[in-house]
Amino acid sequence: MTQQARKPFLYVVVCAAGIAADVSKLVTAAQERGREVGVIATPVAMNGFFDTAAVAALTGRPIRSAWRTPADPRPFPPPDAVVVAPATFNTINKWAAGIADTLALGTLCEASGLGVPVAVLPCVADALVAHPAYADSLIRLRGMGVRFGDPYSGEAGEDGGRPEFGWERALDLLDRG
Repeated sequence: MTQQARKPFLYVVVCAAGIAADVSKLVTAAQERGREVGVIATPVAMNGFFDTAAVAALTGRPIRSAWRTPADPRPFPPPDAVVVAPATFNTINKWAAGIADTLALGTLCEASGLGVPVAVLPCVADALVAHPAYADSLIRLRGMGVRFGDPYSGEAGEDGGRPEFGWERALDLLDRG
């Protein structure tokens, strides 16, 4: 009898941005590409930025936001890849600085050290993109091998509509190796 191969496991780190309400699109796309998914959210993102019950039902796993105790079992297997979407100004800057004060940031800081591929879809307002710390953080994270999608400000265009957030672009960044 042969043992069935384990599907690649993707960690999706969700930050507190309005577009996070659609994170199920990323989860579904990853599952359609043959990945299992576990979601880790920043503490603020857990406060109404996305439907945590619906996403947990979609993944079949709890949404993680807090550290587990040493006696608790690991709820997710080790990741084969990590996606940060949407990635906020705060998370990008703290991650680049090596600040691991939440489970989400600790996971991102560890991923680099473990050689786990990481793709990021930033969702940062234009005014914050202009801050010099942000540019420095992007340089540092790119130097660590982090792959970035196009920036998304979430601001309305001249026609009043908002552009689509390219959820699947994160998976494309991972697939291109």
